[in-house]
Amino acid sequence: MQKEEGIVKIPSHHSVDETVDKLKTILQSKGVTLFALIDHSGEAEKVELKMPPTKLLIFGNPKGGTPLMLAAPSVAIDLPLKILVAEDSQGKVWISYNSAEYLKERHGLPQELLPNIAVVQTLAAAAGE
Repeated sequence: MQKEEGIVKIPSHHSVDETVDKLKTILQSKGVTLFALIDHSGEAEKVELKMPPTKLLIFGNPKGGTPLMLAAPSVAIDLPLKILVAEDSQGKVWISYNSAEYLKERHGLPQELLPNIAVVQTLAAAAGE
């Protein structure tokens, strides 16, 4: 696991598409809404640019997010939660997300609401297995 500027980066043992599919299945099984799936590399290809497979999942649950935004309205800029799945130049796939601790410090969130966003770590770890 790597951490820089509040971003946690863990390896995936799968391709980008397989990792994204695992995440989608996990989110659905937990009743979490997938608001968007952004295919950065697919969009680049449409304008004749090349980049390694790179996809961003944007997801959340109002039961978890709303109390956070009520406690610290600025957290809305970082919600819904996001997970980036990207292949590096060596073909290794990485899962990246904002650490809950970073978001807590950035927005002054109360400690008792941290579990509402800490779930991202569990989701990322399960998708990379």
